[in-house]
Amino acid sequence: MRVMAQMAMVMNLDKCIGCHTCSVTCKQAWTNRSGVEYVWFNNVETRPGQGYPRTYEDQERWQGGWVRTRSGKLKPRSGGRVKKMFSIFANPKLPSMQDYYEPWTYDYEHLINAPAGEDTPVARPKSLLTGEDTKITWSANWDDSLAGGNEIAAGDPVLAKVSGQVKQEFEKTFMFFLPRICEHCLNPSCAASCPSGAIYKRAEDGIVLVDQDRCRGWRMCVTGCPYKKIYFNHRTGKAEKCTFCFPRIEIGQPTICSETCVGRLRYLGLMLYDVDRVAEAAATEGEHDLYDAQRSVFLDPHDPQVVAAAREAGIADDWIEAAQRSPVWDLIMRYEVALPLHPEYRTMPMVWYIPPLSPVADVLRDTGHDAEEAGNLFGAIDALRIPVEYLAELFTAGDPEPVRGVLNRLAAMRAYQRRINLGEAPDESIAAAVGMTGAEVDEMYRLLAIAKYEQRYVIPAAHAEDAHRLEKIATECSLDYEGGPGMGGGGPYGQGPFGESSGTPVPVQVETFHMLRDRQTAGSFTDPGDEPRRVNLLNWDGKGSPKGLFPPRDPESGPVDGGNP
Repeated sequence: MRVMAQMAMVMNLDKCIGCHTCSVTCKQAWTNRSGVEYVWFNNVETRPGQGYPRTYEDQERWQGGWVRTRSGKLKPRSGGRVKKMFSIFANPKLPSMQDYYEPWTYDYEHLINAPAGEDTPVARPKSLLTGEDTKITWSANWDDSLAGGNEIAAGDPVLAKVSGQVKQEFEKTFMFFLPRICEHCLNPSCAASCPSGAIYKRAEDGIVLVDQDRCRGWRMCVTGCPYKKIYFNHRTGKAEKCTFCFPRIEIGQPTICSETCVGRLRYLGLMLYDVDRVAEAAATEGEHDLYDAQRSVFLDPHDPQVVAAAREAGIADDWIEAAQRSPVWDLIMRYEVALPLHPEYRTMPMVWYIPPLSPVADVLRDTGHDAEEAGNLFGAIDALRIPVEYLAELFTAGDPEPVRGVLNRLAAMRAYQRRINLGEAPDESIAAAVGMTGAEVDEMYRLLAIAKYEQRYVIPAAHAEDAHRLEKIATECSLDYEGGPGMGGGGPYGQGPFGESSGTPVPVQVETFHMLRDRQTAGSFTDPGDEPRRVNLLNWDGKGSPKGLFPPRDPESGPVDGGNP
């Protein structure tokens, strides 16, 4: 047994309202830069729907994840080393910009400066890639509330697998929201697909990152990731991906998507697992067995033998204590209500989901029954407007039994707590029907419904003795602003849709089309305003005289440095 620690996330889909706040705040924090205008590390998909990029779950087309060979070993679906060597300069299995979407902004200034006339002026959409007028067709967070209806749902690869059991009739319409980030897998196929070895998994917390210095832009990782959560920066020629907000995690703060989530549906915690069992579990023969196989890899942090092995592996006591208090451990292992996204990809994802239950009560209420009575709820699980078979294709490789088990526990919690709220005595038989005690149901309710901030996010901070090493890692993976380490600076990467960028711009792109164009074509250094920046020869574009770069003018001896002030 070789113990390692992994930061993990669980999302309660019953509480997601599709507001996209997580997407917007992640965009502002990480991908609000030239070259990644189309990139959303966090996006929220409406289900059924085609996802972002379009139909990313169709692995026959995109060749992501792992496949099990006849010998029982795993190999990337996109091919092994020999195939990659022969196709290294031509990789056709990549989503195009149309599969993502063409990013745009609006010409708001035209609304103000347009001459008086009979017609009301409009803010035309402008492409952030070409600077030309564009037609908006869709985006990463687009299909809200089944926008497009059957036209959109018809392209859903998951729905195609259960098309014989799901009728796309208006009265049977169903939908729910599915937020997605990088899965930070235990067995990442993106890392195995990278020819330059730029993608790596941090030993201390399992976060998967891209070393910007080693990345050579082969884009094999984009093909290899079955979730299509690695993106290509077309200005730097580098791959980028969700970083799990590692600078925040290192100081004990939650990811920005979790911090700003309106529905409080995200949980963060530490999981201990046996790294020696990962390969065997990922290579489990039956796809329906992959869910249980991954759970078997996780180690009980309360087990004295596991604690001793963790200490021997160098895991600090406060990290072990955090694993014992982890809400992720409780939701996955103790209450068994969280499920992995597409375990059949064999990457062993570490962002898990609690499937939605809410439409069950709606169906019962509309038929005139008591929507909160335990017997009615249990009997209506298979009448769920969101078909169990559809949820199974998402979370358990098509096996409906684990999904039914999760929905039954959630229904039991609802019925059990309802009696208490009405002043009636708790009914232990409701909890016993799903293999739980009343106390366990009450604790699960408190975690899912009324948990405080410190209970939803149990994140051990990095230790001071690791500071130097973590600072080096942060330098290798910095994606915070243009001109930072690994971001290329000027030269051939300084070309945006409007020409050469002017120095180190303010990392904010929520602005008008003309402001963006003026900023990128200015003839002088862009002053970051009240945001201090260190100006040096590495990030100066040769225009103007930034304060602090040259010695001040000496009034007696005149200009210095050949006339520069």
